[in-house]
Amino acid sequence: MTTALPVPAAPSPRDVHPAPANGRAGLSFERLRHLGPNWYACVMGTAIVANGAEALPVQVPGLHVFAVVVWMSSFALLIMVTAARAVHLVRYRDEARTDPSTAVFYGCPPMALIAVGYGTLVLGPGVIGDTAAVWTDAVLWTAGTLYSLAVAFGVPYLMISRPRTEADPTWLLPVVAPMVAAALGPALVPHLPAGEPRVLMVYACYAMFGGSLLATLMILPGVWSRLTHDRTFTITLVPTLFLVLGPLGQSVTAVNQLADAAPAAAITPQYADAMAAFAVLYGIPVIGFTLLWLAVAAAASVRALRDGMPFAMTWWAYTFPLGTCVTGASALARRLELGALTAIAAGLYVLLLGAWAIVATRTLRGVITGQLLPAVTSGRPSRGSSRPS
Repeated sequence: MTTALPVPAAPSPRDVHPAPANGRAGLSFERLRHLGPNWYACVMGTAIVANGAEALPVQVPGLHVFAVVVWMSSFALLIMVTAARAVHLVRYRDEARTDPSTAVFYGCPPMALIAVGYGTLVLGPGVIGDTAAVWTDAVLWTAGTLYSLAVAFGVPYLMISRPRTEADPTWLLPVVAPMVAAALGPALVPHLPAGEPRVLMVYACYAMFGGSLLATLMILPGVWSRLTHDRTFTITLVPTLFLVLGPLGQSVTAVNQLADAAPAAAITPQYADAMAAFAVLYGIPVIGFTLLWLAVAAAASVRALRDGMPFAMTWWAYTFPLGTCVTGASALARRLELGALTAIAAGLYVLLLGAWAIVATRTLRGVITGQLLPAVTSGRPSRGSSRPS
């Protein structure tokens, strides 16, 4: 799922170093001063393009090879963003301190870890071998899941215990992260020891599904109230309307993945049958609402573009949440063998591919020119270094 994201406050114009004469900003450490966790949205958005391609219930020549290449790109992005964030956390500790207005973005890193890990499991065996693919996914899923649970608890607690801002769709990010773990964890079930470990994995994923879903339902009324009553909702945040798709599509993916994993876990037959029925009875209505909200969010985005909405990191919200709709619709299409659902999944993937191509290109251009990561000077040295870069 939920996909990214609002940009940290922009530095003052007087603090921005002009780009060199060739129009390209130098990639100095100083450019990492304002590199927030929202940059993991690049990893999430790229990984879901690969995972969505593999999930599609259609065979297209070259699609698997394309998915493998994109997965490898997402893995490289994960390494680069993690390394950059490590530099940021060491050198610029003051900027890295969490506050209620930016803490929601800490939902992005665990989702990136889990999404890349799943891609490794389903797309990586031909590149790194079966054993390495399974172990890599196991490590990334475990780390991402523990991270997601900490964020799902810590960020809401932070927001209710300190001064708060008005609700917006980014509030969904911390609580949706466990849903991603619930949706992609069942793929590891066949690789666990038979018996209780497999059963425990299935039910633990169901618990994360329930916790994330109920937390989402608790937040959505506040988001809807803000959207309908507060005219100060900034145009830059319009793409975050797509974040609502994240818990919807990812939850449909989760219930179908769990139903598929039940036989391998040797779940009691009556429960396994109930899981399969629930995957359909829950999935179809939610996909229906997902398509409705997609139309609303798309219409709002078109209007914002006409009003001059500038490019920002929020545009990554057009990728991962939409990708979860692809995986959810694909799972239902495979289960029900309905051509209409196959067409919906394929159509959603075409939209995803177009959105990803545009956003990735604009992001790369922004990084190269320094528009997104401008070099800034600070009035005080960072706590992580003796002098500014």
